[in-house]
Amino acid sequence: MLKNLFKKKEDMHNDVTLVAPVSGELVSLEEISDPVFAEKMMGDGIAIEPAIGELVSPVDGKIIQLFPTKHAIGIEAENGAEILLHIGLETVNLNGEGFTAHVEEGKKVKQGDHLLSFDLDVIREKAQGTIIPIIITNTDDMSSIEPIDVKQATAGRDEILVVKK
Repeated sequence: MLKNLFKKKEDMHNDVTLVAPVSGELVSLEEISDPVFAEKMMGDGIAIEPAIGELVSPVDGKIIQLFPTKHAIGIEAENGAEILLHIGLETVNLNGEGFTAHVEEGKKVKQGDHLLSFDLDVIREKAQGTIIPIIITNTDDMSSIEPIDVKQATAGRDEILVVKK
């Protein structure tokens, strides 16, 4: 009986469920116009076409990378999944214009914590697209990455992806 109790805890620690980091419409990676994401060269995941310019943490974890241009952020989840949140397509070329970071590298975050603000109008005008890929960059270290069947999601509330180690 105790063995089963400990096994359940261990299994739970190996699974992490991501909530939407931004409110909007869910899109499969294959539908993204950028082949780096569409062909899963950086890893598996899902994407969201954002309705608002606010990004929150999809998991409890630690900020492992905040790009100097603030267009992307990396989070390590408690099960070791490395999650890349990439705001828009070709947004690195904006050199930080329209982006405000609310966290820094090394900071521990809780699911729903405010990470970044971004100006959708600037991105629409000056980048290739506003879609936000949510990529598990260490896909090969995970046993499965399963999208949850939802079409619309609210940031910090709706579950969108289950990642199992």
